[in-house]
Amino acid sequence: MTALRSIILCFCFLILFSYGCKKSSPSTPKVLSVTTLAGSGAAGASNGTGTSASFTSPSDIALGSNGLLYVGDWGNSLIRSINLSTNAVSTFAGNGAVGLVNGQALSAEFNGTAHIVFDGQGDMLVADEENNVIREISPSGTVTTLAGSGVQGYLDGTLATAEFSHPEEMLIDASGNIYVADGINLVIRKITLSTGMVSTYAGVAGVSGMTNGPVATATFASVYGMAMDANGNIYIPDIGNNVVRLITVSTGMVSTFAGSGAQGLVNGPSSGASFYYPIACHFDNQGNLYVADLFNNCIRLINSSGMVSTYAGTGAQGNANGPVGAATFYHPIAVLPDNKGNVYVADEYNNEIRVINEQP
Repeated sequence: MTALRSIILCFCFLILFSYGCKKSSPSTPKVLSVTTLAGSGAAGASNGTGTSASFTSPSDIALGSNGLLYVGDWGNSLIRSINLSTNAVSTFAGNGAVGLVNGQALSAEFNGTAHIVFDGQGDMLVADEENNVIREISPSGTVTTLAGSGVQGYLDGTLATAEFSHPEEMLIDASGNIYVADGINLVIRKITLSTGMVSTYAGVAGVSGMTNGPVATATFASVYGMAMDANGNIYIPDIGNNVVRLITVSTGMVSTFAGSGAQGLVNGPSSGASFYYPIACHFDNQGNLYVADLFNNCIRLINSSGMVSTYAGTGAQGNANGPVGAATFYHPIAVLPDNKGNVYVADEYNNEIRVINEQP
């Protein structure tokens, strides 16, 4: 019996030892990495799967409620879509010809599909940059002109008579008002659908500067990208000033949110950090602001405590995938985090859509 007990105890010890070893063995660590979601790298307009598809200077990305990722394919004057389950790329709107033609999505014509955003009814709004208008694509696929006469200029007024000069990013607030970064005019315009009017919300038309204060007298050096936080405040990467500006909507005041104004790639507290042509930004659901830092060729992160860090990219121009600290971009022009931990990047000069997420 003593020998049997010894054998049983030894057997149990071996089982426990083996379990403990397995339990304590570290799992394969995951690394935050950059990969290419779609695009061959060569300029083109081919549909296909993943890297067999091609884009020409993709300028913006937006997630639809249907789970598709939409791409403003600026150089092709098209809206493309990417099925995130299969990476299949298709054409959603535009026939490839340059023009200002409304109608069914695949028959319509655009001229520089710069930025896209969805409203609460599922309509897609398109900043048709070179046509100087805002287009709307209904859920049924009908394209119309929402605002702008098509004349390049600066004029407030009714939706049909207002003039824009290279409209860029758009935001929609809780009341359905649409804010437009009016690029060459250096102002933020506001489209109030309830009254059918376009007005100037912030900035002094045609005046370049970095004056903070009331929205009516504040000045910007560039307006291209914008983001809105959970309280409806508007953040503007002011490209020419190398800072991120903030419009506090409740007070109507403009301030500097991040950046010293010096050109560079310096991390740390927001006031001392530096950027080099910050061009677009977007919040995640944790209140972190991702910034596409165009000429630094990287994605920066401003956390909810105001600390700036480099999220992905070395600062060098390139097209290398891999861990975020070694990956390279070539003019990242749009950045979009989702609620699953993925961060999508429109990599303009690489003609690709990249994704940053955890890889084993």
